[in-house]
Amino acid sequence: MAKIFIFIGVVFILVGIFLYIFKDFPLFKLPGDIVIEKENFKFYFPITSAIIISIVLSLIFSIISKFLK
Repeated sequence: MAKIFIFIGVVFILVGIFLYIFKDFPLFKLPGDIVIEKENFKFYFPITSAIIISIVLSLIFSIISKFLK
């Protein structure tokens, strides 16, 4: 159980470093993300970004589950 928490911590650190280095990474600004801007209102729904994040996390968890078996 401790190995899983250490691995998850390392993943969070790597993601943080990646986001710090690539500040202008276009995630959450992709085509397909819904943005509605009015005078005093802004609605943002990142559907494409959510799909990409879901696919990446699914791949990561499937790889982890294969190594832990």
